[in-house]
Amino acid sequence: MFQIDKTIVSEEIISNDFVCNLSACKGACCIDGEAGAPLEESELSILESIYPSVKPYLRPEGLTAIEAQGVYIKGVDGDWETPLIDGADCAYVIFDNKGVALCAIEKAYNEGKIDWKKPISCHLYPVRVKQYSDFSAVNYHRWYICDNACSLGKELTVPVYKFVKEALIRKFGNQWYEELEEVAKAMKEQN
Repeated sequence: MFQIDKTIVSEEIISNDFVCNLSACKGACCIDGEAGAPLEESELSILESIYPSVKPYLRPEGLTAIEAQGVYIKGVDGDWETPLIDGADCAYVIFDNKGVALCAIEKAYNEGKIDWKKPISCHLYPVRVKQYSDFSAVNYHRWYICDNACSLGKELTVPVYKFVKEALIRKFGNQWYEELEEVAKAMKEQN
């Protein structure tokens, strides 16, 4: 672990490799699990405001789930998250013609309908950020469904922090990321 500003960062985001391999996993992270995507409080009003633009992209099951539960919910742990369809798929999940799970929010963003890419927790994955009173913990989250992403990352030699560069800059800023790169460079020189 090391510290950058008010974050405590796991060295695993530097020492592990990762590149999403959608052709292998089919977007399983959006349809497996016991909870929706974690949401920051600041994202709740964004979801409310973009929902009309995202709605046309949603599957009927997603629409039904959101109409019944809301555009976001409070999870059993007391944190905000996206609603689920029958306790499984994220309500915002859509599928392409190959059966790969995609995000309706991101599709609307990519088509220029909204200016918000997707929840930061989704953009950061496999990095998870846990907020504490005085600092944020930045950790690498291992999940068996991402084994192929780990293998592809290793093959392409792409460390986790480089794979999620855009999201880390979105979350913490350019200066924070530059400091992370310096730590990564120093770690590499030590090995």
